[in-house]
Amino acid sequence: MNTQADRYVIPPPPQAAIAVAATSRLFPVRRIWCVGRNYIEHIREMGQDERAPPFFFAKPADAIVPDGGTVPYPPLTKDMHHEVELVVALKGGGLRIKPERALDFVYGYAVGIDLTRRDLQIASREVKRPWEIGKAFDASAPCGPLRPASEIGHPSKGRIRLSVNGEVRQDGDLNQMIWNVPDTIAKLSEQVALAAGDIIMTGTPSGVAATVPGDRIECEVDGVGKLTVTIAPPL
Repeated sequence: MNTQADRYVIPPPPQAAIAVAATSRLFPVRRIWCVGRNYIEHIREMGQDERAPPFFFAKPADAIVPDGGTVPYPPLTKDMHHEVELVVALKGGGLRIKPERALDFVYGYAVGIDLTRRDLQIASREVKRPWEIGKAFDASAPCGPLRPASEIGHPSKGRIRLSVNGEVRQDGDLNQMIWNVPDTIAKLSEQVALAAGDIIMTGTPSGVAATVPGDRIECEVDGVGKLTVTIAPPL
């Protein structure tokens, strides 16, 4: 008897997923969307125009790294930066979602890190090329366990922070977002059809900085969760 796997000419890749806190269940990841320039102080530290609206870029679903995992220091860079972010996981979606309906499509929240090969990102930006080489590399999206919105509600304020080897580097508040979660979902859904399994990384506060092999990165969003990863030597 033929099985579903027999339809594929090679074995299909594993389904990328994020753990659901305090359960044995998993949230399957379809796409990872990231918001650029959503905290004023970070926009200023990167030397960009704080009046411009945020924009979106993507990472591959298999860039997810679980809490407690390790991130091999990636090739081609000498300047990999950490960016702590609130992660939003969707249980539904569509095109042109109204802001007042956007939270109906949210399954839950987690804390994540948008790892960035900053030197490669800047080099691409200067010659007006896409950012993928700086943003969408292997293991570039660590993500802690999801907390369902049915348990914690929809956080719009609360401390978001990141430390490296015990030293606090990023320390902000969710209420510093220029575009809140409903507006972010609505704006993104003007450009693509969102669907269950999509996650959105909602931007980072100021304090981004380089990390090196051996670093232990710990981050937390109040009322949402924690995430710890270790930067390992290059493969």
